[in-house]
Amino acid sequence: MRILVVTVVHHPEDARILHRQIGALRDRGHHVVYAAPFAAREVLPRPDVEAIDLPRAAGRSRRGAVGAARVLLAERGHEADVVLLHDPELLLALPGTLRRWRRSGTGPVVVWDVHEDTGVALATKRWIPKPLRAPLRFGVLAAERLAERHLRLLLAEDAYQGRFRRTHPVVPNFTTAPVQAPEPPGTDRVVYVGHLSRARGALDLIETARRLGPGPRVEVAGAADPDVREALTAADREGVLRWYGFLPNDRALALLSGALAGLSLLHDKPNYRHSRPTKVVEYMAHGVPVVTTPTPLAAEMVEGHGCGIVVPYEDPRAAAEAIRRLSADAILRHTAAQHGREAALTHFNWPDKAAEFTHCLETWAREKSAAGRTRRQAAEVGRG
Repeated sequence: MRILVVTVVHHPEDARILHRQIGALRDRGHHVVYAAPFAAREVLPRPDVEAIDLPRAAGRSRRGAVGAARVLLAERGHEADVVLLHDPELLLALPGTLRRWRRSGTGPVVVWDVHEDTGVALATKRWIPKPLRAPLRFGVLAAERLAERHLRLLLAEDAYQGRFRRTHPVVPNFTTAPVQAPEPPGTDRVVYVGHLSRARGALDLIETARRLGPGPRVEVAGAADPDVREALTAADREGVLRWYGFLPNDRALALLSGALAGLSLLHDKPNYRHSRPTKVVEYMAHGVPVVTTPTPLAAEMVEGHGCGIVVPYEDPRAAAEAIRRLSADAILRHTAAQHGREAALTHFNWPDKAAEFTHCLETWAREKSAAGRTRRQAAEVGRG
């Protein structure tokens, strides 16, 4: 099977896209063509994946990227058995090409992988003027309804089902737990892995690090929104914390080995209330105690499995106190690490879901192929 994977928003090294989904497809022997903003992100494509460079959609600069994706789909989409789209913006690149494919009775299965509640997420996009957020949210909901009528959908969270009329397969953001038992948690490092923004607690990370003082150092890996980059750069320069910038997922996860705790300091935003923070699952899988704010699914995992400490929203002092508590209590620290690791292996391990993901795409491609054969046979009978 030939799959065209397209994103203009996500980093080409995105863990869900590259490390989980593309990895699973290649493990099954499928040929993947990966179209992503490699040059814009200053990333070289992996040598084992056929790559196509696209412009990056960022902030208000999205028209060029969507236009380039439209050209790509029109020119090369028909070569694929499945086209897997990862951005809601790419729905704008489809209509003309999709109509041509339907008229001709050919074309691939088109799948939209729904990463987030896009309509709700608009409220956290600082580059969108506030008066435009409500109309844009209405437009997003309308686009989702149209997408459900004409495309196949995969959802990253069970909670997203409520936005749609039909039930769609869920491909959760689990992680691949290391096969070997991880190094026990130490006492000298605290780690954050993931994108950095105000709503994701970037400034709270800095203040937490300040409050720790000469205690455990805070190491941060992830790309940052423009409005927090200066603060992170200054904190790194002053030695308050160590910010590595963006690291590929495999390199970022290597930082977890032997860490005292993994931090997830999300704010209380609607978009986070129904999402399972991937970083929390990653911390658990690598045997790292978790310090998290009480977003519902994160708190459910941490409290339910006894793998860390839940602290109030936007409270760096409480986060620093939780870290000190883990540092001072070896039994608590090692028990949390063990419980998290066991829960990740049992309930949140990506290899257990990889087969379901690939099976969905394979089934949809077979159904599309069979329907095409039926139409061709009917046409031949009609001509006869």
